[in-house]
Amino acid sequence: MAVDGKSLVVKGRWLKVASIHDEAWLETETKGPEDCVKLLRNAGKGGFGADIFTFTQKPSVTTPQYGYPVEYDSIAAIRFASFKEWWEGLPQETRKNVRRSQKRGVTVSVKGFGDELLGGIKDVNDDSPMRQGQRNYYYGRSLEQLRKDYSAFLDRSDFICATLGDEMVGFVKVVYRGDVASILNMTVKSSHSDERPANALIAKAVELCDAKGIRCLTYGLYNYGNKQDSPLREFKTRNGFEEVLTPRFYVPLTKWGQLCIKLKLHRGLLGILSHTAITGLLGARAKFQSFRQHFNEPV
Repeated sequence: MAVDGKSLVVKGRWLKVASIHDEAWLETETKGPEDCVKLLRNAGKGGFGADIFTFTQKPSVTTPQYGYPVEYDSIAAIRFASFKEWWEGLPQETRKNVRRSQKRGVTVSVKGFGDELLGGIKDVNDDSPMRQGQRNYYYGRSLEQLRKDYSAFLDRSDFICATLGDEMVGFVKVVYRGDVASILNMTVKSSHSDERPANALIAKAVELCDAKGIRCLTYGLYNYGNKQDSPLREFKTRNGFEEVLTPRFYVPLTKWGQLCIKLKLHRGLLGILSHTAITGLLGARAKFQSFRQHFNEPV
């Protein structure tokens, strides 16, 4: 369903939640949430049912602008006045890693979207079938599949690539959203982690934002529900990302939706389970994935 120039999608089975498609990558927020609520309530009578409508504000606006029930997304963001300010605020070890990357021959540059870039992306993605203990979704995908995967928002995106000689060892896709830039994809070869390409890529992303006058760079979530510590969060923190609490609104559309919000069921498992339980489940999943990979390897 289209409203305010944006698309509404409904996901879920036992609890159907409506949201704005690709909201995290759009240039503007919805200016008419009331219109969305009205449309969804009327559509529910025709089969396009939703129990809850959720929408958020951009990380640059942290004060709630609407009177709907609100919670807060934990966004990982770098907010800076200049590249120099960000750089001088980094831990000494992070600055050393960026310099170490340069000394070990890694160069970082922006590349245009095309066959050369996609070939490099495929090479990076195929470096390992696993990423952070999970199956790598992009592993083994064809060039044509990758062309579709990475072609969104090309008119306001940059692909920042880290290369070692003729080999691409990592890349970042940054999407520009007006006064905010957001990292959509970031992947580096684990086989080249000693060259510290990830640190060099973040530094280049901040440098580009500074040149464009953008003072906020986001990289997904800082905390995922009640899941606190993780290697990814550690990496973000060491590179200057902090938690920015951004308002997210939940509008009940049905009595079932109202009950689920009251019982916090709309948060999902990561928002309900304790950090200890989440850590245990993630550890078990990582072991299972490793076990399955071992037995799927050709003899």
